[in-house]
Amino acid sequence: MEKGFCRDIAMDLGTTSVQVAVRGRGIVLEEPSVVAVDRRTGKILEVGQAARQMLGRTPGELVAVRPLEQGYIADCTMAEEMVSAFLRKALPRRLFKPRLLLCVPSGSAEVAERAVVEAGVRAGARKVYLMEEPLAAALGAGIDIRQPQGHMVVDIGGGTTDVAVTALGGVVASACLATAGDQFDQALIQYVRQHHDLLIGARTAQAVKEAIGQVAGEGEESAAVKGRCLTSGLPRQITLTAQETAEAFAPVAEVIVAAVHRVLERTPPELAADVAESGLLLTGGGSLLRGLDALLAQRTGMEAHVAAAPIQSVALGLLETLPDLSKRKEGVLYLARRQWSL
Repeated sequence: MEKGFCRDIAMDLGTTSVQVAVRGRGIVLEEPSVVAVDRRTGKILEVGQAARQMLGRTPGELVAVRPLEQGYIADCTMAEEMVSAFLRKALPRRLFKPRLLLCVPSGSAEVAERAVVEAGVRAGARKVYLMEEPLAAALGAGIDIRQPQGHMVVDIGGGTTDVAVTALGGVVASACLATAGDQFDQALIQYVRQHHDLLIGARTAQAVKEAIGQVAGEGEESAAVKGRCLTSGLPRQITLTAQETAEAFAPVAEVIVAAVHRVLERTPPELAADVAESGLLLTGGGSLLRGLDALLAQRTGMEAHVAAAPIQSVALGLLETLPDLSKRKEGVLYLARRQWSL
């Protein structure tokens, strides 16, 4: 790294949010992964938080889009522009192109990995390196992934849930689900529609989830929810309880529990014994949903604990890896699952 001229950058490129960390400075940026585009001209108007404010509120000629869907790049052009914008925000006065470390879901196909690498290069990176999300999450949560002891990470993001058992710097068994925070929001939208004849948006559902949402427990909180009545077509307000959110979230939570069981079934006996001793590590924003750790503990018979900084775990793990970039091969030829020996 050329001091004063170029820095190494790590980016947790998530479906709902992006976190950017710079070597020597820590996490410097955290914004929604949303791009606002003029439909007529194709010109990008806003990126990040400013673009998120337009979701569900844009007039006909403007559209707010998410370049990533379920952890993968859905719109290459928009993804490149978004990554480029975040690089400019993170290093506004850089003289040389930085090296960029990005994370990918476990078990990603090579074509998906190549799309991530190309997006990083076209966005202005000199070299692009990849690391699997569960490894980064475990490292960011304080686990020494170089050791032979097995650890299970359940990383619940916005678009994907990554369940993996790690040991010796690699992923031994894993499952990546398109069931995560967004699906909890959609489940709540459907529940309110079916049980209250009220249509609410994704932002409202997310706000309710964060305020009173739970998957288990005896919470008695309630929240006022505003939306459009499906019968009259007029605005209407209802009161939604925490117990109702648990009912809405139950099917989604069961999918995550089933994935944990599947990964445990594929885990070698010695590592399974390690996991039984160390328990489940929950990371990602979805791990903050009340009662989810208790539900997993109940259904697996093992202790489940949430990381100290669950939302930042992946970015912190990538940040800790930055000093070792010179030892890595760039692109899709040297992935974390072929072993990251830190």
